[in-house]
Amino acid sequence: MEQAPGGSRPEAQTPPTCYRHPDRETGIRCTRCDRPICPECMVNASVGFQCPDCVRGTSGGGPSPAAARPRTIAGGSVSADPRLVTKILIGLCLAAFAAQLALGDRFTNRFQLVGQAYDPVLNSVEGVAEGQWYRMLTSMFLHGGYIHLLFNMLSLWWLGGPLEAALGRARYLALYFTSGLAGSALTYLLAEPNSGTVGASGAIFGLFGATAVLMRRLNYDMRPIIALLVINLIFTFGWSNIAWQAHIGGLVAGVVVGYAMVHAPRERRALVQYGTCALVLAAVVLVTLLRTAQLT
Repeated sequence: MEQAPGGSRPEAQTPPTCYRHPDRETGIRCTRCDRPICPECMVNASVGFQCPDCVRGTSGGGPSPAAARPRTIAGGSVSADPRLVTKILIGLCLAAFAAQLALGDRFTNRFQLVGQAYDPVLNSVEGVAEGQWYRMLTSMFLHGGYIHLLFNMLSLWWLGGPLEAALGRARYLALYFTSGLAGSALTYLLAEPNSGTVGASGAIFGLFGATAVLMRRLNYDMRPIIALLVINLIFTFGWSNIAWQAHIGGLVAGVVVGYAMVHAPRERRALVQYGTCALVLAAVVLVTLLRTAQLT
């Protein structure tokens, strides 16, 4: 693009200016009302920054609609406990692991992700190909040991809490389960049909992808999340007995859904966000049907 006459930049490239200080350019916006704010006007929030008017609950001398009904950057409701859903998910994983310890292989074999295999405990052919689609969901709450459980629950706590606060509970749940099911679908498609798979890793890699998208949207330093993701991908492909298909499927779905969550236009935000989830789930169903047709 050529420079405008007189050496000035084209208007299209001029950064926005702070609404309270028009002489100051800025790339930061209030996470509630989306107005540009300079460093002097930024007020730290649980996610991102807010402008002084939203913090005080006033805008132009009257009540601010955004402040009266506080919303997250994705349009979700701001809750008193921004980690409630994350705590529930961790609790479900812990309860499922306790059931695995108490009931042994009988429980794990019944609910793990397996395409098609003979189960000597149940004395029958079991798997997704036999119509047991529920395994794609239930396997997300099972784990292969204490270390597996510990790493996944720590990752869920570190990544899930901030994302739940940023997206709101409903959108966070949609992201989590869509990513997890996408990981299950890719595992079902590419892994050996008689191999059993357990773990919340697909959903957690979806949180990795969505966190990266959110940090980019808020203009945060991307290096920490990229470094953490690279380390996890090294473990994914360098360690044996890891279902890399679940990690990659969850990561791709997390990036796609996360982008829709934080970049959807305000006027049709919910349609774009949940419509994207529906499209990813439709792809999950299609992949599952194609793989089932191959195995039966």
